[in-house]
Amino acid sequence: MAKNIAESPLERSSLVSLDQRLAMAKRYSHEGAVAGAKAAVVAGLATAIPTIASARMLPWARANLNHTAQALIISTVAGAAYFIVADKTVLKLARQNSFNQDAM
Repeated sequence: MAKNIAESPLERSSLVSLDQRLAMAKRYSHEGAVAGAKAAVVAGLATAIPTIASARMLPWARANLNHTAQALIISTVAGAAYFIVADKTVLKLARQNSFNQDAM
């Protein structure tokens, strides 16, 4: 009896659906990671230039921001940009897929 249930058309279609969903989830997470990495590079550069410039020119920054502090500022901004953009990208793609499935 259990063998017949596992080979039923309904069971096969749900397995195909599960495989499709896993493939889409992998694609969405990859696209999110790529978008996050691009955002991290841009944010890192946008933060590095004024941080390093101010650490060399402003007396307060020169006295208080050593190399470790500068790196911490830049990496924090880059990391935050990565996670925010990656999360928003994955959610946007999942929402689009949800609307596309509802239309079918």
